[in-house]
Amino acid sequence: MLIGTWNLENLYRPGGPFGPPDKAAYETKLAALATTITELNPTLLGVQEVGEPEALRDLTGMLDGDWHTALSGHPDSRGIRVGFLSRVPLEVLSDTNAFPARLRPVQADDEGGVAAEAGRGFLAVEAATEAGPLRAAVCHLKSKLLSYPGGRFLPHDEGERARYGAYALYRRAAEATALRALADVLLAGDGRRRDVVVLGDLNDEVQAATTQILLGPPGSEIGTAGFDRPDGGDALRLWDVAPLIPAEQRFSRVNSGRRELIDHILLSHHLVHRVTAAGTGLPDEAAPDLPSVDPERPAARREARGSDHAPVWVRIG
Repeated sequence: MLIGTWNLENLYRPGGPFGPPDKAAYETKLAALATTITELNPTLLGVQEVGEPEALRDLTGMLDGDWHTALSGHPDSRGIRVGFLSRVPLEVLSDTNAFPARLRPVQADDEGGVAAEAGRGFLAVEAATEAGPLRAAVCHLKSKLLSYPGGRFLPHDEGERARYGAYALYRRAAEATALRALADVLLAGDGRRRDVVVLGDLNDEVQAATTQILLGPPGSEIGTAGFDRPDGGDALRLWDVAPLIPAEQRFSRVNSGRRELIDHILLSHHLVHRVTAAGTGLPDEAAPDLPSVDPERPAARREARGSDHAPVWVRIG
């Protein structure tokens, strides 16, 4: 089976402040997304930036065969949320944006405002695959894109930039901690026998501190001598499949000309040792063909077709 994650980039119906400006642009975007999903042919696909449930319904209506969907009921202030598309039936296990009980709210702005929950919900499902039940959680952590009071995307000075960069990092770290708590529930201390995947747009790279929070006990990483050596942490760990992606494909977005892998798939012990391939884009592509995005002009792609992210996928034998 193939498991994937894909940020669909502002999946709204036309006419609103965030989606395509007209029906023609909307239909072009849907067609591009549907073509990629059809060629990817996932068993389970985690998705991000679903702005309207009706838009996801329009997208699945363009796909062949029967599809099951699940969406989080915790969108952000723009209405975007995470969800799943699946070839197999899904049962929702959890839909939450709560921080763990012992994690206090984090500072969010210069006025002392705090974030006491994740900006977007985490959705966990169980998929009834041919290989048995697969537990999966999808997320979209806080972006590194900074916004300032009054809707600005440019700071008044470097002090303000630094402070709001810290506030964004606080929030992303808190969200990663909350997601790890959900992963613990899905693993239930039995990752050696239980199929668990955590995936989504982590908005940071493999070695980022926020990404590393999700892995659990250190050791046995892919590519190390301990990977094939059992130890006490295997039941609790998650493994990021990034090292299994060919180097020329190891990016899912291009930010101001720089390639970055910010979309990730993390697997339990029982799954990671059954991986036969991993990649970005489509399985037969050498490397994704992505536009370079400008972080200071987030609305510039309203008429763009497709997405500014590439799918990330892993094939399980």
